[in-house]
Amino acid sequence: MILTVTLNAALDITHHVDRLRPHAAHRVHGVAARAGGKGVNVSRVLHALGRPTLVTGLVGGATGAAVRRELHRAGLAEELIPVVGETRRTVAVVDASTGDTTTLLEPGPVVLPEEWSLFREAFGALLARATVVVLSGSLPPGLPDDAYAVLVRAARGRGVPALLDTSGPALLAALPAGPALVKPNADELAEAAARFSAAAGAGPAPGPDGPHHAALPAAGALLSAGAEAVVASLGAAGMVAVTAEGAWRARPPERLSGNPTGAGDAAVAALAVGLAARDPWPVRLAEAVALSAAAVAAPLAGSFEPDVHHRLRHLVDVAPLPRTPGDTPCPS
Repeated sequence: MILTVTLNAALDITHHVDRLRPHAAHRVHGVAARAGGKGVNVSRVLHALGRPTLVTGLVGGATGAAVRRELHRAGLAEELIPVVGETRRTVAVVDASTGDTTTLLEPGPVVLPEEWSLFREAFGALLARATVVVLSGSLPPGLPDDAYAVLVRAARGRGVPALLDTSGPALLAALPAGPALVKPNADELAEAAARFSAAAGAGPAPGPDGPHHAALPAAGALLSAGAEAVVASLGAAGMVAVTAEGAWRARPPERLSGNPTGAGDAAVAALAVGLAARDPWPVRLAEAVALSAAAVAAPLAGSFEPDVHHRLRHLVDVAPLPRTPGDTPCPS
C-alpha cells in the first residue's frame, strides 16, 4: 500500500470560463468541487491505476467534512486526522481560449501542537501497512519547517522509503533526514540550489545551456544535502533524474495542451510505483513522463487520460546524461 500524506488538504474548486480577462466579470460555464491537495491527487492517480493507496493528513471544519465526503464518494480510503481549524479551499480558473489555468491558494488552518502530536502518532501506526510513503505539498500554518523531516525520519526508522514533493524551507529542512526521492519542479530546484549557494557564500553553479543541463548541478546539491535521488520536472521539456548511480533525461514525444495543474502529482504517483517496485530509472522516468502528459490532457487534477498514457509510455525518449560536463554518460 502506498500511503500519501497531505498536511494541507483542500477542497479544490475549478471554474471554466470562455476567456479570463483582468478587471472583468466572468460567466462560469462549468464548476467542479472535490477533495484536493497534492497527496490526495497522487492517491487519485494511484487508485485509477489500480494500486492500493491510503490518504492521510489533516482536515477540519465544514470544508474538511466536505473533503472526507468526496473522498468516500470517489472510493478513496482515508484515515485523516481532525483539526479545529477550517480546511482551505483552492480555486482554479481554466481559460478555454488559451487552455491556461489561474489558481488561487488559501493558506490553510493553523495546526495546534497537540494536533501535530496526534498526527505523528497516527502516522507511525500507518507506516506498518505502507510500502512507500508520499509526502506532498505545503505545510499549513502552525507546523514547523522541519515537519517533513520528522516524518521522513519516522519512515526511515520503519524501513519505508519516503518520496518528498515540497519546496522552500520545508524541502531544505527535510533533506538531511534522507528522503529516498525528492521531486522539485524547475523553479523549486533552482530556488533550493540558490539557497545552498548563498549559505556557502558562492554564486550559482555554472552549467551548459539547456534545461536538463542547468538542472544537473542543482540536483547534485540536493543529493549532497541528503536526498538519495532527485527527479526534477522541467515542464514540456520532460524530467531529469540524478542519483548516486547516474543521471537520465526523459522527454515526451509530443507537447499536449490542457490543464497542467495535476501533472506533477501524476508524475509522483508513477515514481512512487517505480520506487515500490524498484524499477530501473529509465523505466520510472518513462512512466512518470507519460503519466504526467496524460494528466495534462485530463480536465481535473488527480485524473489522467488512459489512452494518452498507454500511447505515450513506450514513446518517451530516455537517455543517460553526464553528471558534470566532464563526466562520461551514465549507463542506462
